Amino acid sequence: MSYVANTDAQRADMLKACGLTHLDELFAAIPADIRPRSFNLPGAKSELEVLDTLDALSQRNYAHLVNFIGGGFYDHFIPAAVDAITSRSEFYTAYTPYQPEVSQGTLQAIYEYQTQICRLTGLEVSNASLYDGGTALYEACQMAIHATGRNRIIVDGGINPVYRKMLDCYTANLAIRFAEIPVTHGQSDRARLLAALDDETAAVVLQNPNFFGVIDDHHDLVEACHARGTLVIQSVYPIALAVLKTPGEIGVDIATGEGQSLGIPLSFGGPYLGFLATTRDLVRKMPGRLVGRTTDRNGREAFVLTLQAREQHIRRNKATSNICTNEALCALRAHVYLSLLGKQGLRDVADLCYAKAQYAKARFKQIPGVEVMETSPTFNEFTIQVPVSTGDLVGRLVERNIAPGLPLGRFYPEMDHYMLVAVTEKRSKYEIGLFAEELEAALRR
Repeated sequence: MSYVANTDAQRADMLKACGLTHLDELFAAIPADIRPRSFNLPGAKSELEVLDTLDALSQRNYAHLVNFIGGGFYDHFIPAAVDAITSRSEFYTAYTPYQPEVSQGTLQAIYEYQTQICRLTGLEVSNASLYDGGTALYEACQMAIHATGRNRIIVDGGINPVYRKMLDCYTANLAIRFAEIPVTHGQSDRARLLAALDDETAAVVLQNPNFFGVIDDHHDLVEACHARGTLVIQSVYPIALAVLKTPGEIGVDIATGEGQSLGIPLSFGGPYLGFLATTRDLVRKMPGRLVGRTTDRNGREAFVLTLQAREQHIRRNKATSNICTNEALCALRAHVYLSLLGKQGLRDVADLCYAKAQYAKARFKQIPGVEVMETSPTFNEFTIQVPVSTGDLVGRLVERNIAPGLPLGRFYPEMDHYMLVAVTEKRSKYEIGLFAEELEAALRR
């Protein structure tokens, strides 16, 4: 039988095989307004014709846009060697190997990735990766609850709203109390954070740079939290860590983040990489897998999986997490990317991001009606205010081949005239200037 039922007899046979009598029964679970409207499919095409058709469809996407969108996911340059190395059959797997005797190369790569994350964050231990930045933040909250025996989490207003939604989703049926500090375009509101802190608080969740791109030194908050027996979780942007104080330097207990900017393409939303690092004192509370280095019976260096405190391996009530996989292939890409750039190369990327963002700020200040929010220092991302709805403005600029930024009214209704703009090392002076010119022209119209 052909894959497409072209006759009534064929449809009847297929429905009978499914135990159905009418085609509508097959789609009964789908709301009527989004069901397939027709099954009159075109005839078969050759491979060349299919490729031409798909190519034509792809041109309807805005893949050619000059990208100034950020909000936690960034358009960084990825060296060609990252694809070349991670595409080799020795490495090309999305899963963690369970047989160390035949998987030493992959295990060592993951071990080296863990080492790089530790050096990047200034903390002592990293796991073998998590799904994404939001998942990692949730797991850090669970770590704090298990470690302190408390069930209250304070979430700073500068936390990425996507992550906050994920926290709400993951904890909807758990006995965890959240206290959210109001949003501010500047640094963390010390007075409100400290006023919310009490002896039942397991952790305070901070972000640096925060969602609005603002840089903050949370050292004072860390000290205040530790004085009350409260842990501090900091969500970080890995590229920024090349030039900012690390979580380890300011005494943070758990650092998490999104590793997409470390050699992983945007890919229309994933797959991405969640990293998590912590202190040695909390290693037994850490979720996921950990690759360790040891020696075999002949004294040779060897790598093995260790500290796998997941429900897949131990009794469920003693597990640190019920997530039973990781992002090994994405972690490998991050490892290769960091290895290729090295310490100075990563710093150069961070310096370029910062310098180009400062240049963009200067250009935008010259545009009538545009206000650059400058209450606090920023890294490569900043907020602008315009006299019109940013949702409409974005649509006009997309037509001019520019993805101008993230309309903040999407997350905060009271910020309909605000937009978050991100600048990476990929954006040229010409592109930034073109953005400024098109923005000014769009506002005039």
